[in-house]
Amino acid sequence: MASKENPEGMNTENGKAAIKTAEEIFEEFKEHSVAEFFTKNKQMLGFSGKVRSLTTVVHEYVTNSLDACEEAGILPEISVKITAVGEEHYLVKISDNGPGIPSENIGRALGMMLSGTKFHRYMQQRGQQGIGATGCTMFAQLTSGKPIHVRSSTGNGKIYECNVSVNIKTNAPHVSDMQEYEGDFRGLEVMAEFADVKYDRSEYSPLEYLKRTAIANPHAEIMFIDPEGRKVRFPRVSEMLPERPKEVQPHPLGLESHTLYELMRASPARKVSSFLTTELARVTPSKVDELKAVLPQFDFDMNPRDVTWEDARRLVAAFKKVKWVAPSAEGLRPIGNEQIEISLRSLLSPEYLSVRSRPPKVYKGGVPFIVETAIAYGGKAGARTEAGAVGGEIMRFSNRSPLLFDAGGCAITKAVKSIEWKRYGVGEFDTTPITVFVNIISAFVPYTGAGKQSVAAEPEVVDEIKFAVMDVARDLQRYLAGKVREETRATKRKAIIRYIELLSEHLPLLANTGKKEELQQKLTFLVFEKFKADEAAEDQKEKKTRVLMEEEGGEGEGESGKIEFDEEDM
Repeated sequence: MASKENPEGMNTENGKAAIKTAEEIFEEFKEHSVAEFFTKNKQMLGFSGKVRSLTTVVHEYVTNSLDACEEAGILPEISVKITAVGEEHYLVKISDNGPGIPSENIGRALGMMLSGTKFHRYMQQRGQQGIGATGCTMFAQLTSGKPIHVRSSTGNGKIYECNVSVNIKTNAPHVSDMQEYEGDFRGLEVMAEFADVKYDRSEYSPLEYLKRTAIANPHAEIMFIDPEGRKVRFPRVSEMLPERPKEVQPHPLGLESHTLYELMRASPARKVSSFLTTELARVTPSKVDELKAVLPQFDFDMNPRDVTWEDARRLVAAFKKVKWVAPSAEGLRPIGNEQIEISLRSLLSPEYLSVRSRPPKVYKGGVPFIVETAIAYGGKAGARTEAGAVGGEIMRFSNRSPLLFDAGGCAITKAVKSIEWKRYGVGEFDTTPITVFVNIISAFVPYTGAGKQSVAAEPEVVDEIKFAVMDVARDLQRYLAGKVREETRATKRKAIIRYIELLSEHLPLLANTGKKEELQQKLTFLVFEKFKADEAAEDQKEKKTRVLMEEEGGEGEGESGKIEFDEEDM
């Protein structure tokens, strides 16, 4: 702290300022591994809070099991068992029937950060960075002081068992006590101890996570055993294994200058024009001609490795001035409307349910994504409080994985909360029994952190989620409006029928002619014919209003450029 004797707040020695040289300062300069970084910042991996940390462990292992099974073409069978070892100390055992891990890859797959089969591929997968499973190994070491125990077999009759830990200083795996023996087991089994964690049955628990995983993965069979020995089975409700996604090329719309620059610098192509047509999606020779018209001074025959960063910036700007065909969805595999409907009807038994899927879009980086959404009303829909009150609920998913935490900063929450729900017949979202389901699918979901529990509020992503939710909200609005109309019409019919009965009884007496039954039949016919005409006119008026609402609520082009959608690309 600065003072009169030391106005600049400098270190002093015998009353004199002690000045350090740059060489002395840089004696403390050290390199650190990524594992060492996450050891001190484990909350970035989702290990913050006792309940959340345990759920994060289950999340990381289960998503890896689902990805592995699907890539191998195997219907997943996953078992999760949590056993209490001591106070806030648990043994977690997770096994699957997947392809297993070859013995030579076990260490790197489970004990080395940023090592795996996913980060470098433009393809939809639940995991992305190659951090999650190793993060669990590291967390086990930090809290229990023990390595994880692994059993793996690729189905070749040989089973491997070993312990795996992480060398924090070097981010290198350490494999010990490797054993090999014969057996018919196929898949992967991981056992690990975690201390300073807590199990409960709250909305953030492993049980809730697995329940939501079952909703988004109806093809999976999941068995869960909690610390009290209670078994919960989430049965497979679909025998249809999701088709394996294909690797795709980046789409030009949304590419950032630096990304395009790096792609061109690494390209084997000899001309920029050939790079564009062979290494980017949806670029044809005719599109190159359109780009040439936009950038007449640009040399499309130059070698891509000679392109400057400024050249890349000009190309990115030109991309936004050209109409593009929708990005290919070959690398994306939605859950599907039918499967979502089966899952939500089974779980919520709603009075009304609408499910929609949007065509593919891109966000910056040229990354394609799809939004699936649903809205359930009535039945068991909505969030329940301990007092029994029911309010709106948002079920967030990305690539079929539930997002239980960090809801406040998530693009999905932001998009849903930004909607004027009163416009759709919902008085207050927080007091209405509705559940909004949103699943964002992408080769690279823009998560806010390595814990993968919140989607970054990229403008293109927020807008697309909002449009998707508005689609199902309009469906709900039509249902609610129709329900009110039917209730009003029923009340009106009931009142008129009472008058018909009175008239039919008294008019024959006053006129001294006619029969009650005949008059009642004729009056009923006339009145209900009038009802039909009036109701048809009301329905036509409502249809016109709906069309106007949909046109008014339609999406704009914004700043991200233009996309032409072909039916064959949907």
